[in-house]
Amino acid sequence: MGGGATRLYSTLTQTFSGSSSPLSIPPSYLSPHQPSLTNLDSDFCLQQEEDSPPTCSLDPVELLQQCEEALRDQPPRLLRNFVHTGDGGGDASSTVRVMQWNILAQALGVGVDNFVRCPLEALSWSRRKDLILGEILAYRPHVLCLQEVDHYYDTFQPVLASLGYSSHFCPKPWSPCLDVEGNSGPDGCALFFDRSRFELLDSVSVRLSAVMIPTNQVAVVTTLRCRHTGRYLCVATTHLKARSGWEWLRSAQGSDLLWHLQNLVQELGGANANVKVPLLICGDFNAVPSEEVYRRFATSPLGLDSAYKKLSEDGASEPEYTTWKIRGTGECRSTLDYIWYTKDTLRVDAVLDMPDEEQIGPDRLPSYSYPSDHLSLVCDVSFREKE
Repeated sequence: MGGGATRLYSTLTQTFSGSSSPLSIPPSYLSPHQPSLTNLDSDFCLQQEEDSPPTCSLDPVELLQQCEEALRDQPPRLLRNFVHTGDGGGDASSTVRVMQWNILAQALGVGVDNFVRCPLEALSWSRRKDLILGEILAYRPHVLCLQEVDHYYDTFQPVLASLGYSSHFCPKPWSPCLDVEGNSGPDGCALFFDRSRFELLDSVSVRLSAVMIPTNQVAVVTTLRCRHTGRYLCVATTHLKARSGWEWLRSAQGSDLLWHLQNLVQELGGANANVKVPLLICGDFNAVPSEEVYRRFATSPLGLDSAYKKLSEDGASEPEYTTWKIRGTGECRSTLDYIWYTKDTLRVDAVLDMPDEEQIGPDRLPSYSYPSDHLSLVCDVSFREKE
């Protein structure tokens, strides 16, 4: 990490009780695969309880500037713009910014994925963590859904908690990261939300099943109450099974997640079947739009639609890609990542556009400019008026 960011994080560790004590992790979050506390990233050793308000508030603008300073000798981040949908009619005070991103597990990026056109230096954690945090801070989401998170305890939880986020992390039962020497523990799904905007009602981990058999894929399902409107918002994030040949398993996993969510919204709606609960489902589905699992979500009784279809001229097509990489097996450009929303209760007001081929560059992703092989999806949604 460059000097600017190191100075900032050093100041933070001194602010917390005047020491550099490691993050205190609640026992309920510990897993057999969690790295030892002695392995915590020294740049991010903040003393703070998960469910407690931060003893120090960071300025996200300053932190973003410091991340950019640390990378000042590298190409700039990909610059993207918001496209307003023109739907209108939403209450500006109720707008919620949602970010969905597979950030690429560090152990997989350097040990398994074989990005043959990406320099090893660009994959170093000391460089990638500044790019990842910079991307998050540039858009300041109220709700942040991440996959392939293997630096939750030593980086993302402590830093984002000090910026006002609460979170829930669910590791994969058999993470491939654990097969990589020097790993930082299992990867999994993490869901963060802005405490100033939302009150936590409940959050659960779901191990997805296929034909009643537990699989290695998981989801986090969190129920929130908006402090501005008093409205419920249910958010889920998941990462379905990867690779060709597993389409049937992704379909089964998606059906299992939909079943859990249908039960949840019925419970929240209570006896009145007409009460509709706003719902967001974010994730790396590892499925192109022609797959069965995509059709299951598009035709679900929950009344879901995909936010990124708003970028198309007809409002009916997904982007051409959300991931673009070159591995030893060849080049891959696919649409695998989605933000689903309940169209009867939520309105999409703006969507972050996708960088073009020239911006991404001939060596594709990841790169010195971008830390993951998946592009982040960001959209602004607002609550529709109750009927």
